[in-house]
Amino acid sequence: MSVPNFIDYVKVACRSGAGGAGARHFRREKHVPLGGPDGGDGGRGGHIILRGNAQRWTLLHLKYQKHLFAEDGAGGEGGGRTGKQGRDLIIEVPIGTIAKDAETKEILGEITQDEQEIILIDGGRGGLGNTHFRTSTNQAPQYAQPGDDSTEKWIILELKVLADVGLVGFPNAGKSTLLSVLSAAKPEIADYPFTTLTPNLGVVGHRSLQSFVMADIPGIIEGASEGKGLGLRFLRHIERNSVLLFMIPVEANHVGTQYEILLNELKAYNPELLDKKRLLAITKSDMIDTEMENQMIKEIPEGLDYVFVSAVAQRNLEVLKDKLWNLLQ
Repeated sequence: MSVPNFIDYVKVACRSGAGGAGARHFRREKHVPLGGPDGGDGGRGGHIILRGNAQRWTLLHLKYQKHLFAEDGAGGEGGGRTGKQGRDLIIEVPIGTIAKDAETKEILGEITQDEQEIILIDGGRGGLGNTHFRTSTNQAPQYAQPGDDSTEKWIILELKVLADVGLVGFPNAGKSTLLSVLSAAKPEIADYPFTTLTPNLGVVGHRSLQSFVMADIPGIIEGASEGKGLGLRFLRHIERNSVLLFMIPVEANHVGTQYEILLNELKAYNPELLDKKRLLAITKSDMIDTEMENQMIKEIPEGLDYVFVSAVAQRNLEVLKDKLWNLLQ
């Protein structure tokens, strides 16, 4: 599926609620001549909570909400009544969202399941009322605790698409076409570079009612890890894929060289990406004959599994799915 206005990175100021103050109060009733302290505790301030929502695919709804504040807790009251707890602020995000402290870059948590909740910032603790401070030597304490202050942080929310297989390749390598043929996704397809401007997801059906999720990542160019093209913006989405399907069209000058360029860009961005399972798909193979195919096989790096495919001619698509499924298992 293609998501309009796809936003995968936002920075927001979050503030938890302050705790309510404890009450300094004494019981005074006509028929209770020795009424003592009965000040109630303050209510806890609201938490800032991150919650997964499988119905969301983008952080667009947070793009213009730069300040997110939880409610303060209410003060305690006489009669031992505890103040009202501040309302928690729940931030709904897509599955695959990571929260970081904007200042320290510490990862505060990540959402991997629907309705999963993470407390990003604790609400302030409510203060104790004066009833807690009564002792044998101090029957009428005149003090109560204030509530804890609120906590404010700038938080970065970063979405990394969750998919089993990520398509890695240069612009016009046929990634969108393959995804559209293997799944019900309808990505934009055209004959100019960078047709794909947002990640597209599709569910690929396999034998015996099995399936896996495939992600079409916008094309990478040489220098993407340094910010060229669109690659740097979207390389983060490859981090969440289990298998990387490298796609190189038959018209590429040298398959091995093209593959190494793609591999180097991933390594420059995050060396851990090289630990993922890989498969090479040589696309648009309906344009060449057996002789040319054999010549290209000699250029493929030793030990790298490969398959010649054609989305248009429906060539070797089942073979491709079988290989991907085996890697996923």
